[in-house]
Amino acid sequence: MSDRAPQWVERRLPTEESSQLVALVRDIVQREIMPRAAEEEEAGRFPREVFTLLSESGLLGLPYDSAHGGGDQPYEVYLQVLEELSAARLTVGLGVSVHSLACHALAGYGTKDQQAEHLPAMLSGGLLGAYCLSEPASGSDAASLRTKAVRDGDDWVITGTKAWITHGGVADFYTVLARTGVEGPRGITAFLVPGDAAGLSAAVPEKKMGMKGSPTAQLHFDGVRVPDVNRIGEEGQGFAIALSALDSGRLGIAACAIGVAQAALNEALGYATGREQFGRPIADFQGLRFMLADMATRIEAGRALYLEAARLRDAGRPFSRQAAMAKLFCTDAAMQVTVDAVQVLGGYGYTQDFPVERLMREAKVLQIVEGTNQIQRMVIARHLAGPESR
Repeated sequence: MSDRAPQWVERRLPTEESSQLVALVRDIVQREIMPRAAEEEEAGRFPREVFTLLSESGLLGLPYDSAHGGGDQPYEVYLQVLEELSAARLTVGLGVSVHSLACHALAGYGTKDQQAEHLPAMLSGGLLGAYCLSEPASGSDAASLRTKAVRDGDDWVITGTKAWITHGGVADFYTVLARTGVEGPRGITAFLVPGDAAGLSAAVPEKKMGMKGSPTAQLHFDGVRVPDVNRIGEEGQGFAIALSALDSGRLGIAACAIGVAQAALNEALGYATGREQFGRPIADFQGLRFMLADMATRIEAGRALYLEAARLRDAGRPFSRQAAMAKLFCTDAAMQVTVDAVQVLGGYGYTQDFPVERLMREAKVLQIVEGTNQIQRMVIARHLAGPESR
């Protein structure tokens, strides 16, 4: 296992406050996350206490309004925090991204009363959220979801199954998309469901090739009753709310991917400069030098791409195409960089004594979550050439 000190990225941040924020994140990373990451991932242990600490430190609600307990930080800063956390442990970085995604609907579409009642606890009160869109038979085709919410007086009764839910079974609240009307995207509505709601249960977590410390599970809604005041937005507006959340969520995944890739490059560099063969460091050999150069270039390009998309978002400009591009490029880059890192370490890279094999397994899921990379290509192409002809 590597015992080298973290190799921090030199960042250009917009304010002194944001620089101090990143310094705080690095302190938490070095003290609380990195020392136990490998052991806890192998054991499949979810680090709930880390998320509690992040909440207490003001790091779970960074891109949201301080009036409700958020951090008032631009996405440009928030995403770089995600990158730092993901470089230490993807379970934590992606978990923060998912929590932010779960808060998006209420923060962007909730009433003032809803926001005042729920957001302070969600953003800085120690709660942890999850986002429920996918189902066993509707993943990429999310508009075909079958979970139903039926009106019963002043309540809604939700019945169905959600799948691939990060934090499934451990979250304190769920943002749930359910069908309340006609087939297709116009019949979907968003709801805020407490994690302890009667009739809500989680299946045994999925057994995954990576991110073993992050529980991913199906959620079963067996007549879960929620009051109409927990409906977010208008009836039938849920799919539009979901799409707006996914644009931002894709940027979160892009930043997580660059964090994983940066961690892999750091390990590869440390090994290549310290390992000697034929009487000199293997970093002296051109074959490896070119690999390292390509790895670093992919990381720098991905970071620039996600930051440009974030700056568009911060400026209130359209960023959907750029978000899809960032998610596509950064996650593909992370996959390639981690594969190359294993190759640089040779046989050692294939063992659990070094973290690169874990990073490679974790990188794979980032090409799938928040819309597969095939879906990202479809999104980009629609922006360029218009909708497909039928």
